[in-house]
Amino acid sequence: MDEETILKAKDDSAAFRPLYEKYYRSIFLFVLHRTGDKEVSADITSQVFLKALLGLEKYQIRGLPFSSWLYRIAINECNSFFRKNNTARMVMLEDQHATRVYQEMFGDSLEEELKHKLPFILEKLKPGELHLIELRFLEGRAFKEIAEILNITETYAKVRTYRVLDKLKKLFIKHERKN
Repeated sequence: MDEETILKAKDDSAAFRPLYEKYYRSIFLFVLHRTGDKEVSADITSQVFLKALLGLEKYQIRGLPFSSWLYRIAINECNSFFRKNNTARMVMLEDQHATRVYQEMFGDSLEEELKHKLPFILEKLKPGELHLIELRFLEGRAFKEIAEILNITETYAKVRTYRVLDKLKKLFIKHERKN
């Protein structure tokens, strides 16, 4: 459905509406998880769709979801917002997400302890590292889609993700020694 709609929208901007309606909510929530502010998120999401509409001619259908392209634009818009406003990025972490990250790092032991410490540890990550963790564990995206969103190879997405997990382990252990 998306491919046909995209081709139509390249010729007629009015045909972009079904794409907007299909993806608005997920892009809005993606941005909201990063900003923590509904009004700011609505503004950024509007910018994402405006840029998508204006740049649709450059979009290439490569067998990946159209949403991957939108998420890449959303990440760029969020980063731009944080730079312009010199504000810190939010990390909205629910228990189920903390559990997924923790299980990937340590297996099943010490889960409650991590849930309490993980938000503080995540704050120490660089923005790009945090994007990987969010895309993979908070949003459950496949490495192939992460690669498309971040404009890197699938192999590099895996390598970077596991490097960040190693860093999280080290930060967790370091945090343990302090307490």
